[in-house]
Amino acid sequence: MALQPKSQTGSLSTVIVAFAGVVGLLAIAPWTDVIYPFFLMQALCFAIFACAFNLLAGYTGLLPFGHAVFLGTGGYLAAHAAKVWDLPPELAIPVGLLSSMALGVLVGAVAIRRQGIYFSMTTLALAQMMYFLYLQAPFTHGEDGIQAVPRGLMFGLLDLRNPTVLYYVVLSIFVLAFLFIYRVVHSPFGDVLKAIRENEPRMISLGYMVDRYKFIVFVLSATLAGLAGATKAIVSQNASLTDVHWSMSGEVVLMALVGGMGTLLGPVVGAFILVAMQQYLAQFGQWVTVLQGLIFMACVLVFRRGIVGEVAHRLKRSI
Repeated sequence: MALQPKSQTGSLSTVIVAFAGVVGLLAIAPWTDVIYPFFLMQALCFAIFACAFNLLAGYTGLLPFGHAVFLGTGGYLAAHAAKVWDLPPELAIPVGLLSSMALGVLVGAVAIRRQGIYFSMTTLALAQMMYFLYLQAPFTHGEDGIQAVPRGLMFGLLDLRNPTVLYYVVLSIFVLAFLFIYRVVHSPFGDVLKAIRENEPRMISLGYMVDRYKFIVFVLSATLAGLAGATKAIVSQNASLTDVHWSMSGEVVLMALVGGMGTLLGPVVGAFILVAMQQYLAQFGQWVTVLQGLIFMACVLVFRRGIVGEVAHRLKRSI
């Protein structure tokens, strides 16, 4: 008995139009003098991270509590490759990406054998182990992190020291990562993932090797998170323990929930909202955490499906 995916012609066209509009706005944003390019680049990096998390939690039903370890690993290894090994950005970023992929293979092999809260706590425990490893490892420089990461020339042509050039490179990476996730979600493989989320015992009874599918999507998600971390390290020119800390794993959960878990554009919206709050509420000092909590509570109460999820529900679309 074959898995029969639902017709998604209308929803696909909606996603394409919405995404094209978002990319168009982002393409002209640096020329408006309204938003700083650095803010946009940070938000785009976190958007990749949130989309990677959503691929695992929103579409497969696996909720990891330690996903920041892949963001931090990608950042540390990319920063080390660029600064110590003197690799150009087009090689330093893949080093971070592949490092997170390798770690994803190891963590996934252990974690996907658990279900529910046991899966979540296993990922958190393994992530905390890596946190303390990075705290003590000589190449990470402990609490100081890796500073002054060189941006250099990409492909010998693109000078990433120019903020405008760097912005469009980051935007291109985001577009490619989003399109890859879009293709995964709207493929037979993605249909199986969504079916596992809805009814895993039924998929097992139909003969699907569920653990294999979960392992593959876990590694894919870890790899994309590593891409986000590697890109972020080049943008911010540093890699620190903040990106490996458990609180970062909590922030990505909030990004997905506020934007809309299980939607393609939701994590992007959630990432921009969270980064904007951190940027513009910083003036309130220690009260920023309280303000963030109140805003998140309001979002959860008013938009129970997330902002994009609620809009999609009202429009009877899946965006």
